[in-house]
Amino acid sequence: MIVGDFEILDERYRLFVRSARLDKLHIGCRWAEGPAYFPAGRYLVWSDIPNDRMLRFDECDGSVSVFRQPAGNSNGNTVDRQGRLVSCEHGNRRVTRTEHDGSITVIADRFNGKRLNSPNDVVVKSDGSIWFTDPTYGVDTDYEGNKGEVEQPACCVYRVDGQTGAIAVTTDSMVRPNGLAFSPDERTLYVSDTGRSHVKDGPRHMRRFAVADDARLTDQGVFAECTVGVFDGFRLDAEGRIWTSAHDGVHVYDPTDATLLGKVRVPEFVANLCFGGPKRNYLYICGTTSLYGVRLPVNGAKTI
Repeated sequence: MIVGDFEILDERYRLFVRSARLDKLHIGCRWAEGPAYFPAGRYLVWSDIPNDRMLRFDECDGSVSVFRQPAGNSNGNTVDRQGRLVSCEHGNRRVTRTEHDGSITVIADRFNGKRLNSPNDVVVKSDGSIWFTDPTYGVDTDYEGNKGEVEQPACCVYRVDGQTGAIAVTTDSMVRPNGLAFSPDERTLYVSDTGRSHVKDGPRHMRRFAVADDARLTDQGVFAECTVGVFDGFRLDAEGRIWTSAHDGVHVYDPTDATLLGKVRVPEFVANLCFGGPKRNYLYICGTTSLYGVRLPVNGAKTI
């Protein structure tokens, strides 16, 4: 059932207010990605990768300004438990943290003495560890970064210890690991694989991993196959439902049986999204060239 900007596929859950509409908040990007919401300032930061800049949307007055340029062709961003911006930089092949005074700390740029490929998306766990994916999109061409040599033998998901800064591979079994997010209890890690971009009939699915107390992952197989395009970035709501990007909008999945519950229909390919607003019930959506938003009757999982 299509109601306005929503496609309702399962009536069990009240995911949408039928009178709500998709807001177009900003236009003019080339490839919008990596939205990260700062509740203390009520603003959003996101990446415009090919234009090598990060933009800032002020939730209070609707204004948009340049947050940083150049920005190392930043892609995925998140906010850590201390309210600091953590970013994946395609162009600089590194993960960084912007401190409260504006200085930048390099979290990871090498593994086993070799440069990372091009860190793509990142999340911070409650223990302070930083988890990120490292496909090759930023070194494949000059469009999203700097064309360069691939030095790592695989595209991995990495974990950086929050206390020691030690970096370790958590899984190397994916073709092009991309978006990632933890369940609200942090016992499950979801990771999308966009390997179809490089391998004919390659993966366009999301995998689910059990997370042990010592941070080891156990692969629990494919959680869901994308029905339109590929999954890229995604986030979870407070009930554990997965809100993920796809080529026709945002798809919402039940965490228990992977039922596709509904969609937010967006007129551009969606790359990433995050929950924001004072109640975490405003969904910010990065389309190809635009920033969108929609108010929901559900709340995003609390991460900070």
